[in-house]
Amino acid sequence: MRLGLTHSYADLPPDFHTAEVPAKPIAPRLLAWNATLATRLGLDAAALQPLAHEIFSGHTLPEDARPIAMAYAGHQFAHFVPALGDGRAILLGEKRDADGVLRDLQLKGVGRTRWSRAGDGHAAVGPMLREYLVSEAMHALGIPTTRSLAVVATGSEVLRDTALPGAVLLRVAASHVRVGTFEYFAARGNVAAIDTLLRYCLARHYPELAAAGNPALDFLRAVTARQAALIADWMSVGFIHGVMNTDNMAISGETIDYGPCAFMDEYNPDTVFSSIDRRGRYRFGNQPAIAQWNLARLAECLVPLIHEDSAEAIDAAGPILESFLTEFDAQYLVRLRRKLGLTSVEEGDARLAADLLQAMRAGAADFTLTFRALADAIETDGEASLYALFSDTTLLVPWLTGWRARLAREPLPTGQRRAAMQQVNPAYIPRNHRVEAALDAATHQDDLVPFETLLRLVQQPFDAHAGYAEFQLPPQPGERVLHTFCGT
Repeated sequence: MRLGLTHSYADLPPDFHTAEVPAKPIAPRLLAWNATLATRLGLDAAALQPLAHEIFSGHTLPEDARPIAMAYAGHQFAHFVPALGDGRAILLGEKRDADGVLRDLQLKGVGRTRWSRAGDGHAAVGPMLREYLVSEAMHALGIPTTRSLAVVATGSEVLRDTALPGAVLLRVAASHVRVGTFEYFAARGNVAAIDTLLRYCLARHYPELAAAGNPALDFLRAVTARQAALIADWMSVGFIHGVMNTDNMAISGETIDYGPCAFMDEYNPDTVFSSIDRRGRYRFGNQPAIAQWNLARLAECLVPLIHEDSAEAIDAAGPILESFLTEFDAQYLVRLRRKLGLTSVEEGDARLAADLLQAMRAGAADFTLTFRALADAIETDGEASLYALFSDTTLLVPWLTGWRARLAREPLPTGQRRAAMQQVNPAYIPRNHRVEAALDAATHQDDLVPFETLLRLVQQPFDAHAGYAEFQLPPQPGERVLHTFCGT
């Protein structure tokens, strides 16, 4: 079968990638199939689904695939690794979606490649279903993200702490070029390759910069702007990526690599779930600063292309990097205004939002439910559910008075404002305890019903569904999931 794949990245010089052959699974079986995404990719979802377990597991590749593993480096927890690459992923090719956007189709978990080092190149059912579930939730929340077309069980076991059933995921992305891709060539002093990669990224992701006076500098500015918006999106829904290494920052501005990610329950900017983030480098509140740090690493790679005089180049790039936190703050405030039901701009809005977050932290209030409950608390007779979320309402009581006074300065009917707030404040997120329960059932009981139920809810996150109120609730003491794991 041919999928209509093209191969712009495989056409780049040989040092950008290696040719690979995926391992064949012994008994592939389809676990999850994204028919909606298949249709957006111009594929016949109904005709393809019966073949998906073979085509998207590495068993029988599409006739027009050119399987490659991409080369990249990366700073992992601030420590530079000069050669990482796709150690368990193979790019099949690219396909244009319904909007004309070129999308990568990549198999993840298909065995060893030239970049695997000590890894086995395989993946387990749980982490692959996690990526499918969380990426679909992020997409439904309107956040730029890679997506998942299929998850296929391989019929084999992978050895982690224990033996687990194996799986392959088919990931769809605007591209898989990362900050670490630029770092790979910078570490080798290969300026010509950096220039080739830059021009590739400009053509694919930033065509409006084709005639830029200084393409490298304008590229840095554009990537910085997209990352500021992306991190603001994350923060507005309580999302914690968990492993913001430079090889996990996509040049396209999409969220990529859902390893030890999680959604925060009670609000605390120091929240960490990742089992490998022992010092809290990638904690919730530090994500903007880490994004800026990663962008500085990208800027270092671009220095030779910004200006032949490195001092001049650094002087030109510096203000762009310094502007990141200001741009992030502005983007975050836009989202917080919407969450608070504000339709106009006033000077004190940032303070109003910060004071609510302070009250939430003092009262150990759930992040998602607090913002959802605000829609009913516009009027005093609907504030009971909001108060119930706080263990201490000392700071909340005066805040509500100030918030209602701010709302009163905007001539918007209460019903219209409430509806607008409910369309930006989700009722459902993939809460960690629900995710773990669903993955455990799929892994150990071969039961996909909990996964499919949770998936349906997070794909429609803003609509409260009758009979599923418990899926909105934070974990009870015995249900808490304190650590999430990468799965590699």
